[in-house]
Amino acid sequence: MQRGEQTHQPVYTLEILAEKPGPVVSMSGMEVIATRSYHDIDEPIDTLFIPGGLVFNPEDNNWEGSVLKNKPLLSWIKSMESNVIRLASVCNGAFLLAECNLLNNKRVTTHWDFSHALQTNYPHINVEPDKIFIKDDNIFTSGGITSGIDLALSMVEDDWGRELALYVARYLVVFLKRPGGQSQFSTYLISESSNRPDIRQLQCEIINNPTGNYTVEELAKRMAMSPRNFSRTFVQETGITPGKFVEKARLDAARFFLENENLPIETVAKKSGFIDAERMRRTFIRHLGINPKNYRDRFNSHH
Repeated sequence: MQRGEQTHQPVYTLEILAEKPGPVVSMSGMEVIATRSYHDIDEPIDTLFIPGGLVFNPEDNNWEGSVLKNKPLLSWIKSMESNVIRLASVCNGAFLLAECNLLNNKRVTTHWDFSHALQTNYPHINVEPDKIFIKDDNIFTSGGITSGIDLALSMVEDDWGRELALYVARYLVVFLKRPGGQSQFSTYLISESSNRPDIRQLQCEIINNPTGNYTVEELAKRMAMSPRNFSRTFVQETGITPGKFVEKARLDAARFFLENENLPIETVAKKSGFIDAERMRRTFIRHLGINPKNYRDRFNSHH
């Protein structure tokens, strides 16, 4: 298969490894079928994913029953370091890589709820808790469970090109790159309505098109509600006012453009829905403590 070409044939050979072949019961009770024992694997592997699981309870730092006590597993992971092209973790799977001393002096991430414990227990690594995923040499770490999807799509893009990765993302109905770039705390995550599908749909429209007219009056009209009732309902459902949500959505959009494009600041402001660059600058300073130019200098991968 050529880069960017679509095919009905599998382009990856997938295997699920466990201590022994057969069903593995997850923390939720769902069974996953392991195809092989990791003890039988000594050949090179293109990409090895280490999933999260029963690492320990971060609230009381309880390590009883922790997978980190599984010496044979840790020994095998460490032995595979030189036998893989990419070594990746999802969620708190990063703890296994850290326990194997594979993350020393590297930038890493994990689920935000485990970030402090990861940094505290492994002081020789640099934990960045708000990242969706991080690549440092051939080591990849990702945040919460769904962040593994973001990481996998990034690998598909590296392997087969943006067109195919975008096709897969659309088929799965997920973002190829989340608005807001690399933050586990993007607007649509921290402010998603839990009970009203109509408000969830409105939020999606704002995120997907941040340049629209989103005054309270206009949004209330779309919802066939009075401005006062709409504002009250929106806050009850999302914990944030409509104006703040729109501002955060535009901030996320601007961050994405600054991280991934080399557009003039004024153009970024217009494409993100801000009236002008000065209003965008004030929003960045208020929320992030940094202006857009310095943000791009720090986080743009093309610099």
